[in-house]
Amino acid sequence: MTIKTLFATAALALSALCATGVLADDKTAETPAKPTTLYTGVKLIDGTGAQMQDGMAILVAGDRILKIAPAGELQASLPEGTKLVDGSGWYALPGLIDTHVHMATVPNEVKAEALMRRYVYSGVTTVRDMAGDMRALADLARKSRLGKIPAPDLYYAALMAGPTFFHDPRPGAAAEGEVPGQVPWMQAITPDTDMVKAVAMARGTWATGIKIYANLPSAEVHRISTEAHKQGIKVWAHSMVFPATPGDVVDARVDVISHVCRLAFEISDEKPTQYHHTIQPPYDSLDPRDPRLAALFAKMKAQGTILDATLWLYTHIAERQKGQKERKAGPAICPPAFAGALTQFAYEQGVNISAGTDSNLPAEAAYPSLFDEMTVLATDAKMPPLQVIRSATLVGARTMGLEADRGSLEAGKKADILFLDQNPLTDIANLRSVVLTVKSGREYARADYVPLSKDELAGD
Repeated sequence: MTIKTLFATAALALSALCATGVLADDKTAETPAKPTTLYTGVKLIDGTGAQMQDGMAILVAGDRILKIAPAGELQASLPEGTKLVDGSGWYALPGLIDTHVHMATVPNEVKAEALMRRYVYSGVTTVRDMAGDMRALADLARKSRLGKIPAPDLYYAALMAGPTFFHDPRPGAAAEGEVPGQVPWMQAITPDTDMVKAVAMARGTWATGIKIYANLPSAEVHRISTEAHKQGIKVWAHSMVFPATPGDVVDARVDVISHVCRLAFEISDEKPTQYHHTIQPPYDSLDPRDPRLAALFAKMKAQGTILDATLWLYTHIAERQKGQKERKAGPAICPPAFAGALTQFAYEQGVNISAGTDSNLPAEAAYPSLFDEMTVLATDAKMPPLQVIRSATLVGARTMGLEADRGSLEAGKKADILFLDQNPLTDIANLRSVVLTVKSGREYARADYVPLSKDELAGD
């Protein structure tokens, strides 16, 4: 008998003994009962876009939603020791999801954990980080998912771009101590790149998606997307990759595209070939309902490609530039009205819009910028409140392939729940009436929130 066969036989024997209970201790073999909590009397908005339901109850066991039903039905037969929380007057929503954050472009643990504290006490239970120093992000992801710190669950991207992009100082900061473009979380791609190996290296960082950033032609965008999907990892891309156009990016069947204003290059005569450029689309003469954009959105809808619009970002940039004598030219500058109209058209054409921010607010802000993003989706993109909530919950979960686990209030899903004391369907601003966040079954009362200090955000 070989050593390999001997070990296999021993393993089978041990498994059989455990299965029959020979090696089991009656006390240790029993699975401890998970603590249960009933949130009762709530008005439920489930995140799917369905109408609100009154007088509902949510039964949570451990980190999962066990059952959702009318309050009377659940209260009649509860597990012994169930904690009762009277939610009369509260509105229950799925935990919110920000699909575009940057927590470690320049790693700063104190700052990142402070921002994440504000997120979770504001009802944000999941965030998608769009590339940074993976060494810091992996640590944050571990702490957040294990409940080591008050924070939303963090998922992150490994970045791929053309070699010339890595002259930018940001990837240098995110790869400090190593060569930017030559680390698994930030790879320079050329036609000679072994794509099977490159994608495998990205997967090895435990990234949820590959972010296609800049300075790549259409052929390389297609190569990355095809191989990534073969290996079962999501593909997230800028809407214009320079020189790859929005049409090229959509044709590559990426899962999510970011930044709505860069879609303007699809209908602009002049198209930059590099990320760092000074070419501005002629927004005043462009039609956000151009038939070419309609065709692009039709393809996105058919493929299930999600638009991470980052709509508020353009308003934020415009506000920061008020009063400046000279406006810096660059691809991020876009009239907020154009951005809103373009996002509205995408929504009307059936494209799923996620809620991503790509920027933070200062320490004195009571709520994170996701609430501003949801506001402009309602006001500038004219999306109904139920659909805005769906964008920040179920669609957000889909960007990461997590919709079976979170993003809507359903039995079996993670107990990620946001409770408000004002109705967000009558006024989207009422999202800022957070009473309680439940993340993975753990409660974070808004009354216990410790506001951020300027020292924590030092370096902003």
